[in-house]
Amino acid sequence: MKVVERYIMRRTSAVFLAALTWTLAIVWTTQVLAKIDLVTDSGQSALTFFEVAALIIPSIIPIVVPFALVVAVAQTLSVMNTDSELAVINAAGASRWTIARPILLLALAASVFSFVVDNGVDPYARQKNRQLVAASRADLVSLIIQEGTFRKIDDGLFLQVGERLPDNRLGGIFVADSREEGANLIYYAKSGSIVEKGDEKVLMMNDGVIHRKTLTGDLSVIRFTSYAFDLSAFMSAANEITLLPKDRTTQYLLNPSPNDKMFQRNPGEYSAELEQRFSEWSYSLVFALIALAVAGDARSHREARIHPLITAIVIALFVRWLGFFAAGKADKVPQYAYMVFGVPIVASAIAGWFILSSRTMELPVAWADWMTNLAGRASETWTALKLRFAKRGASGQGAG
Repeated sequence: MKVVERYIMRRTSAVFLAALTWTLAIVWTTQVLAKIDLVTDSGQSALTFFEVAALIIPSIIPIVVPFALVVAVAQTLSVMNTDSELAVINAAGASRWTIARPILLLALAASVFSFVVDNGVDPYARQKNRQLVAASRADLVSLIIQEGTFRKIDDGLFLQVGERLPDNRLGGIFVADSREEGANLIYYAKSGSIVEKGDEKVLMMNDGVIHRKTLTGDLSVIRFTSYAFDLSAFMSAANEITLLPKDRTTQYLLNPSPNDKMFQRNPGEYSAELEQRFSEWSYSLVFALIALAVAGDARSHREARIHPLITAIVIALFVRWLGFFAAGKADKVPQYAYMVFGVPIVASAIAGWFILSSRTMELPVAWADWMTNLAGRASETWTALKLRFAKRGASGQGAG
């Protein structure tokens, strides 16, 4: 690399890493919040929660990396244009390849990284995640021994334990069971324990009553000295791990088992997932070309209606939306598979045409004017609000 190319590579890489870190943190936080119930509902430790949260990261990396790259390239080139660095490079007789080469090398590295994560790391992380979630739901002992707290064991089945007694016994057991159609069952026992019989677990309750209420209002009460509440059905359901096409390895998707019930029901989901994995990595290159087409030329800011970074992000969002739309339809309509691969190819070709013809890619004039007017109105509204609050503050001080 030349000195200028290394300089562009260094600046773009620094912005890319910063944008990737912040974007990944924001998206990861939104995904992690949906897993909070793993701790609150099943009584798992914080360590299990953070392990599950860490396994989410590989699934969002292929989505976040292209957007971090388009932000890095557009921002770096825009700043270099503002500082007249692009003008100096052009005046020195350097070709556009001098600017494009380090950016494309960075985009190629990002694409390879996304491909490896999407096809090598993410499937195993998803499988491990499902195993942890299933294990946490099947851990009835840790779930039940939370004193004084209602725990959801299954849909329509809730349990509360008043206290823990010596010798692993439980006191004040309350069970609400509405799984039976047309009847609600409420169990109360003074004491009890969890008994293991082979691979099965049974909640043995002592000295209690059963209230059975039907939809017609009939109520019956049964007293018992001891009663065994079978939990084996829940245990088998909790231990069962269902792997979706997204959880499967790429090798498995290429040659799925003919005995796979999910594959038998909808084989299109497997081929659609495979097509998405083989096309998703290319968006880093696509977005880098879009950013180059938008901000790669030295020009006066008077020529631009809106900031190049905004233009690049809007175009990238539109292209990525088309890709998601095609991938979402490909499992039902096989013809959309052409669109899954066609979107990045066509977008790359259009951006490449702008670059080779020394044209600047911009939003349509109507879009640019609408966004400029919207930004202007927002700025005026914000200024008016600041003035209003400033006047209220001044009047409050005067009254004091």
